[in-house]
Amino acid sequence: MEGDRHNGSGLPPFTLTGLPGLETYQHWMFLLLGTLYLVSIVGNALILFIIKEEQSLHQPMYYFLSLLSTNDLGVSFSTLPTVLPTFCFHLREISFNSCMAQMFFIHFFSFMESGILLVMSFDRYVAICNPLHYASVLTDGRVVRMGISVIIRSFCMVFPLPFLLKRLPFCKANVLSHAYCLHPDLIHLPCEDTTINNMYGLFTVISSFGLDSALILLSYVLILHAVLAIASREERLKTLNTCVSHICAVLVFYVPMVSVSMTARYGRHAPRYVHTLMSLVYLFVPPMLNPVIYSIKTKEIRRRLCKILLKTKF
Repeated sequence: MEGDRHNGSGLPPFTLTGLPGLETYQHWMFLLLGTLYLVSIVGNALILFIIKEEQSLHQPMYYFLSLLSTNDLGVSFSTLPTVLPTFCFHLREISFNSCMAQMFFIHFFSFMESGILLVMSFDRYVAICNPLHYASVLTDGRVVRMGISVIIRSFCMVFPLPFLLKRLPFCKANVLSHAYCLHPDLIHLPCEDTTINNMYGLFTVISSFGLDSALILLSYVLILHAVLAIASREERLKTLNTCVSHICAVLVFYVPMVSVSMTARYGRHAPRYVHTLMSLVYLFVPPMLNPVIYSIKTKEIRRRLCKILLKTKF
């Protein structure tokens, strides 16, 4: 009876979790997370503003960076409505439909980031391995189509997830492991068989993160092969330096993701707050560090940022 009540029209709310076992530190976590949100939102907004205003940055590499910054803003705004209230005001309940919507957007932007990093690696491959045809290969129209393809792929992969969950009855204590809704967390709660959900979740991970990371690795193998063919050591270093920002962005995205997966698989006896902190690192670090990385490594962005800061100061 309870399963029926929690299905169909009686969709159950979910209870979010802050830091189990570390409740006394939750206000400090609020300050930390608030700072991370501020850095992420302001940093990515500045990147978008600078690329829009700086004519020298109107080229494929920075169009993709604009898409990455927009995506990082999406990640931040997807988690903000539940993370800060959970840690600051202890508002832990979220409705079923709100939880499904948040899950959709978190996973949508996560898949998007993987796809954007892939097309950025293709940009670096063409720039280094086929520089004479760079402008003819990466035309504005092709860049737009690549961006739209990444968006459509991410949407198509994530769209079925809420409906696959909504068809199941929820009759357990619907307590989530985090201060936001994630599909791997939600599929443990229904009291019926979730094989289809598990299989579809595995399919989306392999066909997005798995495939994208393999293609990114392949692109850098080809880039390294081309760079090693350059006779001058100085030219080799100069060429590789154009890839440093992208390599850092890839590492910042994939290393926390792998760490979260390893912790979930092999760290089952670790305190629950370890899993929560690892998950927070995965969602918070890339949006915060990406604008910092590109601001440091891109001369035009750094110069324009200095102008903005000096104007603000005076």
